[in-house]
Amino acid sequence: MSNLSGIIKSIRNLMRGDRGINGDAQRIEQLGWMMFLKIFDDKDQEMEIINDDYKSPIPEELQWRNWAGDDEGITGDELLKFVDNKLFPTLKDLAPGSTNKRVLIIREVSGGNNNYMKSGTIMRQVINKINEGINFNRADERHVLNEIYESILKELQSAGDSGEFFTPRALTQFMAEIINPKLGEKVLDPACGTGGFLTSVIEYIRQNEVTNIEARKILQNCIHGIEFKPLPFLLSITNLILHDIEIPNIEYSNALLRDLTSITHKDRVDIILANPPFGGTVVDGEETNFPLNFRTRESADLFLILFIKYLQDGGRAAIVLPDGSLTGEGVKSRIRRKLLEDCNLHTIIRLPNSVFQPYASVATNLLFFEKGSPTKDIWYWQHKLPEGQKSYSKTKPIQVKEFNSLKKWWIDRKENKQAWKVSINTIAKNGYDLDIKNPHIEEVENEYTSAELLDLLHNSFRKSDELLTELKKELA
Repeated sequence: MSNLSGIIKSIRNLMRGDRGINGDAQRIEQLGWMMFLKIFDDKDQEMEIINDDYKSPIPEELQWRNWAGDDEGITGDELLKFVDNKLFPTLKDLAPGSTNKRVLIIREVSGGNNNYMKSGTIMRQVINKINEGINFNRADERHVLNEIYESILKELQSAGDSGEFFTPRALTQFMAEIINPKLGEKVLDPACGTGGFLTSVIEYIRQNEVTNIEARKILQNCIHGIEFKPLPFLLSITNLILHDIEIPNIEYSNALLRDLTSITHKDRVDIILANPPFGGTVVDGEETNFPLNFRTRESADLFLILFIKYLQDGGRAAIVLPDGSLTGEGVKSRIRRKLLEDCNLHTIIRLPNSVFQPYASVATNLLFFEKGSPTKDIWYWQHKLPEGQKSYSKTKPIQVKEFNSLKKWWIDRKENKQAWKVSINTIAKNGYDLDIKNPHIEEVENEYTSAELLDLLHNSFRKSDELLTELKKELA
């Protein structure tokens, strides 16, 4: 672990010396496509051993092993010209018309990402470091490599707008465990970012049910994601390959651009796990794909309608939503009403504001629901910060062990200081507002009247004036 960590740190330092790379997001994108090509080639070599008839979709001269694998290979201007004039242009237009899924992945990844480096010498040094530290086909290193990749994804938290792609792994692991996906069930994340929910599902199912090659094949075909931004799409594809998904089923598109009426029975899924984008408005025209009475410019609200549509009867979901989606009148209220009438929203977990810091400080919630029967009661659980901790941060993120008491309560639910139940009648009377505070936490009342507070303030100023007067005398 320490060796691989050191290699990633060396790569970071090397990239800082290249004038073409500006900021963390570009560095992560640069490292992302290079790692992708290396890992894709490692996977190709593994498949060539397993299947004599397998042929890589990448032309031989463009395979990582043939242009980057030799430490003494091309470098300097020759390397830059090769990457900019040969590698990227060819891969972006690889095998036009082909429907081969691995060809499509290569085309989509190459078309959406860029080479930012301006020094072929530094690029060669980075390539050599990647070769030194990454060998996907060394079984003993796969787990460690996953951890290193996870650390790279975490860096997105401080990479400006790119931070929206990262959901703390404590949340994705906990939500996957609670939703309890079974082998053969179709799992979808329509806003999959870097693939955190999907990899948590893969790990959960593999740990509990994958015991042979047949089960592994079934798992390969059950995981589906949709992502429309180039960098997270690239990172999610690589993430799934690292989790032994040979051909990741990640769709490079905007889920909100699909007409809701076009989603039919064949598209429906058993499970949705997602953290939809929130806090921003949708692109002009996206809301027109939704029924008139549900049209809004808030992306999180549109995604909620989309989740309901994608779920088949009996399907279940675990999603992240901001406080803003739990309250509000008009279309927001109509969307919540549809959720409560079409689905059993049985649990809402209220999270502290700082879970998604440093890039978002809004209060968020975890919603768990099943489609097919209306909501009768909603259980709420107030997640508390660890004792002595005032907030979460980059150095003190939320930990999965913090959910242990919630897991015990989940099985045998009773009201306590963290848990309370609200009937659908109460919610309906309040305009389907779901922003319901913990009734067991009393609001602290002021111990003083307004007049008393003004007197206290006046006395405080008087004492400050007296101290300043004394200080002036001393100085004189």
